[in-house]
Amino acid sequence: MESLEEIEAVFAVFDDLDNNILEEIEVPEPRNPKVYFRDVDPFRDYSEDSFKMRFRFSKNIVLNVILPKINDSLQSETQRGLLISPICQLLTALRFYATGSFQIVCGDIMHNSQSTVCYIVRRVSRALASLMQDFIEFPQNLRKTKDSFEKLGCIGRAPGLENIVGAIDCTHIKITKPRGIIHTEQYRNRKGYFSLNLQVVGGPNLMIHDIVVRWAGSTHDSRIFRNSRLNIKLNNNEIDGVLLADGGYPCTRYLLTPISNPSTPQEERYNKVQIKSRNSVERLFGVCKRRFPCLQIGLATKLSTTANIIVACAVLHNIAVEYNDTIEVEDDVVDVIPNNNAQPSNSTRTTGTGDGLVLRANIIARYYTF
Repeated sequence: MESLEEIEAVFAVFDDLDNNILEEIEVPEPRNPKVYFRDVDPFRDYSEDSFKMRFRFSKNIVLNVILPKINDSLQSETQRGLLISPICQLLTALRFYATGSFQIVCGDIMHNSQSTVCYIVRRVSRALASLMQDFIEFPQNLRKTKDSFEKLGCIGRAPGLENIVGAIDCTHIKITKPRGIIHTEQYRNRKGYFSLNLQVVGGPNLMIHDIVVRWAGSTHDSRIFRNSRLNIKLNNNEIDGVLLADGGYPCTRYLLTPISNPSTPQEERYNKVQIKSRNSVERLFGVCKRRFPCLQIGLATKLSTTANIIVACAVLHNIAVEYNDTIEVEDDVVDVIPNNNAQPSNSTRTTGTGDGLVLRANIIARYYTF
């Protein structure tokens, strides 16, 4: 997993050329006294259910869990003018994540100007993204994670897979066409729209254990993994376990993939167990995008801010899972789940290292022959 500074450095060069985007005004407009939460108090005006529907978290989690962790980062460096309190900044950003709407619309709802909302979203997103090292990591007790994955994959007499510490996959976050970049087409994915390809490793309880957000939409999933720190850690045995992946990845001693064309009942049983266990990361994408529709609708911010928003939403998702802060989502929010039977065009689908193929064959022969 990369640090926040490394993620921002990737997009810094592009963003320097992109400062003329109307939505990304660096300094907010002069503030007007009518702009602030003097007449709007979400904690007072909304019931618990209405508050959670609008901000995606309960009042208690916002006040006692999220705010204390970023309160100092949101304090104003000066005392000039009428200041926007940290809690008002946090609620404004949460409202943006929860709607994915134009910033000017979020500003009207929260009684702020568009440029002020832009400034707040950028500031709050960076503050939340700075918590990445604290909230996005592999658990200390991997034994519990392995047992949960083993139970998750059981199908009848077929046991679940052992020694699994996570499921890896990528998802596309839609963005507007980047400006100031010579090779903008590298951000256009195979479905025809501009995106960032986000790599995530998820646990059996939908917790995010690792995230990589720096690659353009046209980059293949296996290339992202091959160049990630996670690959190095697994290869050096720094993480004791194996990841589950789809057919777009090569089969290695620490990456188990399904059989491309199962020809025996044993291989079919293995595939069913592998797919059932791996679906946890796909459900993670669905839950996260439903909680934060901005990730599904798309982001029109500059690249560094977009990366921070994505990481911020990942941090918030883990906080919600850790504190069991569930949410009822609207029926009109569409969840795009990848098709497990889709045939990736990349040739790595049928490849793998000798150790990986031998490991997979041994697992099939030992557990799924009956």
